[in-house]
Amino acid sequence: MVRGLLCVALLFVTVTARAETWPEKDWAMGTPLNGPAVDALDAYAFPPRDDTSREGIRTDALLVIRDGEIIYERYAAPTTASTPHLTWSVSKSLMATVLGVAYGENRFKLSDPVARFYPPMKQHPKVTMADLLHWASGLDWQEDYEYAPLKSSVVAMLYTRGRGDMAEFAASTDAAAAPGQAFRYSSGDSNILSAALKGMLGHKAYMSYPWDALFKPLGIRNATWETDADETFVASSYAYLTARDLARVGLLMARGGRWGEQQLLPEEWVAFNRQPFAKYKSGQDEAVPGGQWWLNTGASRPWPDAPANTFAALGHWGQALFVIPDEHLVIVRYGDDRDGSYRHNELLKRVLAAVRS
Repeated sequence: MVRGLLCVALLFVTVTARAETWPEKDWAMGTPLNGPAVDALDAYAFPPRDDTSREGIRTDALLVIRDGEIIYERYAAPTTASTPHLTWSVSKSLMATVLGVAYGENRFKLSDPVARFYPPMKQHPKVTMADLLHWASGLDWQEDYEYAPLKSSVVAMLYTRGRGDMAEFAASTDAAAAPGQAFRYSSGDSNILSAALKGMLGHKAYMSYPWDALFKPLGIRNATWETDADETFVASSYAYLTARDLARVGLLMARGGRWGEQQLLPEEWVAFNRQPFAKYKSGQDEAVPGGQWWLNTGASRPWPDAPANTFAALGHWGQALFVIPDEHLVIVRYGDDRDGSYRHNELLKRVLAAVRS
């Protein structure tokens, strides 16, 4: 009898522990958030909008997943649940995730010279895959956009003289520092990673690899990833996913690279993504770099109202995929915030208040 009661008790503990829900064709719907804290979240994320102006916060999509279930979802026209949205630099973290599958297939090591896979990097023979993943190639790169377009390496790469072969343009940049010694955020580093993946796989396999390796296993059915004229995926900028599909990538990372019964990413790869780059100096960027992901760590956390183990994929004009392991949350936010008034920390503070209320 005692043994029977013990078994029932253990079963009760197991059942009442957080259930592990996985999305199939569609996400499961959890208990929707409600109450004054949700009203405050709505007021911040979706203020009245004047589509003739570029001023103020403009959220296109906000999705909150808890324990694998949708608990909050809102869109602003013309974006809907089925609209693939430009992710901008969230694409960098997507490429890091695709590379994680290749890493698990033993196609490369972090210590491998990039030139092994991408010959134009022979002029920088000491740059490793880990260096690129840390945005620490040492290449002399200017990641400026609207504020200094004539001096911007990334504007030249995406829109003018580098647009035909973006990785080659980045690889032709002079060195400014020794590899691995300094963080310097660079869309060029990310596009060289994309070209290195093509070198590992061969052109034919490469063209379907993000879908074969990542999107299809996660059930992502409507992704677009633009290439340059050399048919290299623009890993820095040009992946388009719905909010619900991007959340699948967040859930994969939240659960240590596992999707259902399949360990899609090696656990050590996810750990590498979430390990702060040792040579990063506080205040160099909005958040602390990991392996092409952003971390909420260090003495002055970039998102002080979120737990320290929060990590994210971030993009221009307010695109964001947040993973908050302590709260079992995945958050996707798409927007078009050109005046700089939107703040990630304020959004996270309000989401957490709504979840905890």
